[in-house]
Amino acid sequence: MKVIIVGGGPSGLFLSILLKQRLPHARIDVHEQNPADATFGFGVVLADSGLASLREAAPEVVEDLMGAMRFNDRQTIVMRERPIVVRRPGAGGGAIPRIDLLRILHDHARRLDVDVRHEHRLADVHALDADLVVGADGVNSTLRAADEAAFGTTHGQLTNHFAWYGVDKAFETPALVFREWRGGCFVAHYYPYSAAMSTFVAECDDRTWVEFGMEAMDARARQALFEEVFAPELGGHGLISNHSSWRQFPVVRNRAWHAGNRVLLGDALASAHFSIGSGTRIAMEDAVALAEALRQRPDDVGGALELYVASRKPAKQRLIRASEASYNWYERVREWMRIESPHEFVYRFMTRTGRVDRDRLKLQYPDLVREMEEAGVAALAG
Repeated sequence: MKVIIVGGGPSGLFLSILLKQRLPHARIDVHEQNPADATFGFGVVLADSGLASLREAAPEVVEDLMGAMRFNDRQTIVMRERPIVVRRPGAGGGAIPRIDLLRILHDHARRLDVDVRHEHRLADVHALDADLVVGADGVNSTLRAADEAAFGTTHGQLTNHFAWYGVDKAFETPALVFREWRGGCFVAHYYPYSAAMSTFVAECDDRTWVEFGMEAMDARARQALFEEVFAPELGGHGLISNHSSWRQFPVVRNRAWHAGNRVLLGDALASAHFSIGSGTRIAMEDAVALAEALRQRPDDVGGALELYVASRKPAKQRLIRASEASYNWYERVREWMRIESPHEFVYRFMTRTGRVDRDRLKLQYPDLVREMEEAGVAALAG
């Protein structure tokens, strides 16, 4: 069997490892358009709750990843300048420098004789000669774009604006800061991913974007605005740009997961909003399901793809529904920020996806619930 994986990001490299472990005689090629030493972004979150299934699929790989991760069992949510600390169950959130994530996966793939080709742009995906071609190339997938009619692709776009930055400061805990500033609604989501660096996601609603004239600003002016808004948190540190373009989140969905011998996974299949902090993990779990399907049916690619869809789709749909509920909540952030009580706001935030209800909140976050009850959050009464 020959498999070509388009995209050498986390899900593509992880899939190549899983396939080579399960089908050692298969030829696995990874085509990545960027140079080997290029990385965009800063730190990547892989919460401990999602690591169990990945560890079961590839123990040695995930152990190496965990060794490079920085875990934190707390998150601070700041509303109306009131910080509320949320202690997470388990080890909490884990973050890893994206460049380390890719290096570890790349090293494991190389040791298994996966052919990883960088700076390799595909002129014609239909000309690829393989039993299976996998689109693991993200929300702007080249493989998907070549035949969106076959995949039944739809595109949408949210209204909020956001950009990813770094900060040369390791914040004590991950945090979400919701700030009303000069009539604008601003959000910062930051988390440490090394001893000296943090990721910093800057966001505002469309009304703020328009009223502050951000469309006419250059990149440096937008960055300076957020440095001013979040000066108390940054403490004299500036934001660091690394291809940090401002954009509105693209909502990509596909009716069909595969077409002929081509199949999609990760954001190429369904874009997961960054607010649920699970995009990379979801894509890597897609890779686990696809690799397992091919292991079970190595001589029947069509049957393996059907098995991939049947085994993975229910869980994937639940995660994407959570993503949709979360981004819809953020799209109304100006409305939520009118709530007077910081604890009431945090309750609405914690339950926004529907995956955490009142009972689960009480079970997993007992200290927070006691604090909310003392603050008089109505939904917790009775």
